[in-house]
Amino acid sequence: MIVNGFVPNSSIFNFDDNKTKNVQQPNNIDFFKTLKNEVDKVNTKQIKSEETTQNFIKGKEQNVHNVMLNSEEAKMSMELAVQVRNKLLEAYQELNRMQL
Repeated sequence: MIVNGFVPNSSIFNFDDNKTKNVQQPNNIDFFKTLKNEVDKVNTKQIKSEETTQNFIKGKEQNVHNVMLNSEEAKMSMELAVQVRNKLLEAYQELNRMQL
């Protein structure tokens, strides 16, 4: 008695190494290089904020809006960097707690 007329295609179970070798691998993006670039951007924003503030104090910068905008942008980018660091540290600690 045939309950179900479905017959699976057995070719899906055949594994061919030649097919997988021809597949292009995505570009390998270095995590640490990306992280360093983003930290450098945060540092650049901090320096720009400091320079704008110093220029305002010296009287070279007249626009308070630019001073506050640069300061807040630097502050927010630093807060984001700290949160990313906290998440990475938390993930590292979680991996260390895992039992193998």
